[in-house]
Amino acid sequence: MSSKSKKMGLIILCLSLSYLFLQGDETSPSLDNFLPQVKGWAVKGEVLKFSPENLFEYIDGAAEAYLSYDFQALIAAEYQKTGGPQTISVEIYDMGSTKNAFGIYSAERYPDTRFINIGLQGYEEDGVLNFLSSRYYIKLLSFEDEQPAVDVLRRFATDIARRIGESGEWPAPLKIFPAKGKVANSEKFILKNFLGYDFLHNGYLASYRLDSLEFDCFIIEARDSSQAKKMLAQYLQVKKTANPQSIFEGKAFKLKDRYYQGVFIAQRGKLILGVMKIPEEREELGLTYLQSLLQNCPD
Repeated sequence: MSSKSKKMGLIILCLSLSYLFLQGDETSPSLDNFLPQVKGWAVKGEVLKFSPENLFEYIDGAAEAYLSYDFQALIAAEYQKTGGPQTISVEIYDMGSTKNAFGIYSAERYPDTRFINIGLQGYEEDGVLNFLSSRYYIKLLSFEDEQPAVDVLRRFATDIARRIGESGEWPAPLKIFPAKGKVANSEKFILKNFLGYDFLHNGYLASYRLDSLEFDCFIIEARDSSQAKKMLAQYLQVKKTANPQSIFEGKAFKLKDRYYQGVFIAQRGKLILGVMKIPEEREELGLTYLQSLLQNCPD
């Protein structure tokens, strides 16, 4: 090969690598762009950045939870009020998808928390404002003792949400949960090891209270109907000692679980739908809610 051909090949390789690099930037926006600019506040010290490989250096005890939702990147900065000692910490987590961001957000919120309209959803506690927006989970913490801290946190949150842009939509399976008796804001998403089994994944869970009874409904979203069928078969195989019984003309099953009491489960397309924690004397309730889940499924 001539030196001219070698040189041309090297140029093409460099251009190809540059293209791939730019493509990566498009799919994973720089978190620096989302750092807020709030009048009267400035970044104090160094802006910190973390990846899945070193997240434990920042949140050692909690890193595993974030990694279980396929955490992508984190940017963290501390802001200080001009001329004062007050500080606010800002953490922006890129979770790779709205679904995964909702997962870690739902794991940390409580149904009785004070929710606010910011991004897709946010909540406030004393000195804390956390919210979900698109594929990002944002956490703000104020060390300010004065009353205006809440207003300042909202200013920070509003600016970050504006910089992110579109806040995204709730995962579609959440619409399937029956409304009656559902505890507001109790829905959760569990990416891996749903119900404690590594072959079950992409699971949604909602808590219910009805007639003094507390129970759960769940939805597992498989890649396709074939995978859903396989996952359900594995689950029934594991639970064979619980003596699963066919119901709804063989289209669903019921069983008695050691931990979840009465479990009612069925497959519809790529979805596995279920109700659990149903005592034996309330079996009809479990059947009713399983039917509701099936009826709420999209065609």
